[in-house]
This record gives sequence, C-alpha cells and structure tokens, in this order.
Amino acid sequence: MFKPTPNPPTRKPSTMYTIVPDKDSESLLAHACDALASASVLSSDFAARLEWPDRQTAMAIQQLVMLADLAVNRALDNVDPA
Repeated sequence: MFKPTPNPPTRKPSTMYTIVPDKDSESLLAHACDALASASVLSSDFAARLEWPDRQTAMAIQQLVMLADLAVNRALDNVDPA
C-alpha cells in the first residue's frame, strides 16, 4: 500500500535539560518549590501591570501556581518532616 506521506525522521530527544536519574526526591521537590515560588511572584508582578479583564486571568494563573507551590511544599514536608 502506498502512503501519501513519508514516515517522519526519527529524532533523538535533547538531553540539554535532562534531570539526573538518581537525584533524590527531596532535592527535586526543593527545586520545584523554588521554581514555583518564582513563577508566583513573576505572575503576580505581571498581573499588576495589566488592566481588568487580563489582570483577572493573570491572577487566576498566579493562584494556580501558588496552589501547586503549596502542594509541593506539603510533599517536601512529607519527605523530610524535620
């Protein structure tokens, strides 16, 4: 059977941002927590520069980021209850 389109070339994924496979969960969660905290601040600052309809959307995104940050913090507490 004739295919109208050729097979796409096989592509090896980039390893530029690969996480070390044996990295411990506590370190991964700590880095995720820091990244989410930064994203929360960035989105809040960005929302402050917007007018009403767009500001409401940006604040909703900021709230989702904050909720994810809280979940990661709780998971980090579960890994290392200190």
